Amino acid sequence: MLEEILYRKFLSWLEEDIPYADITAKLLRDECYEAVLLAKGDGVVAGLKIMAGVLERFGIRVKILVDEGEEFPRGTILARLRGSVKKILMLERTLLNVLNRLCGIAKLTRMAIKKARAINPNVRIAATRKTTPGLRFLEKYAIEVGGGDTHRFGLSDMILIKDNHLRVLGDVEEALKLAQKAKSFAHRIEIEVTSIDDAIKAAELGADIIMLDNMPPGEIRKVVKKLEEMGLRSKVILEASGGINLDNIEEYASTGVDIISMGILTHSAPACNISLEVAKKCED
Repeated sequence: MLEEILYRKFLSWLEEDIPYADITAKLLRDECYEAVLLAKGDGVVAGLKIMAGVLERFGIRVKILVDEGEEFPRGTILARLRGSVKKILMLERTLLNVLNRLCGIAKLTRMAIKKARAINPNVRIAATRKTTPGLRFLEKYAIEVGGGDTHRFGLSDMILIKDNHLRVLGDVEEALKLAQKAKSFAHRIEIEVTSIDDAIKAAELGADIIMLDNMPPGEIRKVVKKLEEMGLRSKVILEASGGINLDNIEEYASTGVDIISMGILTHSAPACNISLEVAKKCED
């Protein structure tokens, strides 16, 4: 079922590139050729296995040479393709757009994890919902392949009370009271706070997760210390979020939070540089 959904998505992306016909393909004979996916920069493999399944729906055989989640240097041949040269070239740009996007996200996630866990081996690096419309599943998949946490996939996964909710509901106490009444036993409650007082109040009122939003590392340390003194630290998950990047992630990791969520992993990850190169005509 999942393979069918991804295939249909790929067809919709392909339609953007081929609204009517591939007029350049008219110059080619429909012959069997071999091609390679070649890394022109380093990265982390993400989505290659999924895309191989899509290519096979078009009659293109794929031999994967590097596993999902594996880091690769420049010059690595990631996979070998074999099939109709017209189809290979028709699919080339759409395929590479997806692969370069996903491998870039996985690479940035891996880099963030290495930096953070050098300071705090137990901290988890998580994504956000700041994803490309229509690509959330694949981008979250790339986060997971890179070693990160997907966080929630959508609004149905958990109750997450953010700043705009609080502006409507009034305050942390009222919001958490309403959430406790409304939630299913299967859902956690997370609340976003911007002050030490609200963080303590949220812990006392039974929030499962407290998001310390745009809070400086020094303030976060005060929250952690206060919760430890009150015997509440072990009862909540603390998440740091807002403005966190590779330059300051180590400082946030040192605060003692459980989760660091980073929007840049999806909205600002540089794409990898993978190309498709036709190698030779099939010999048999």
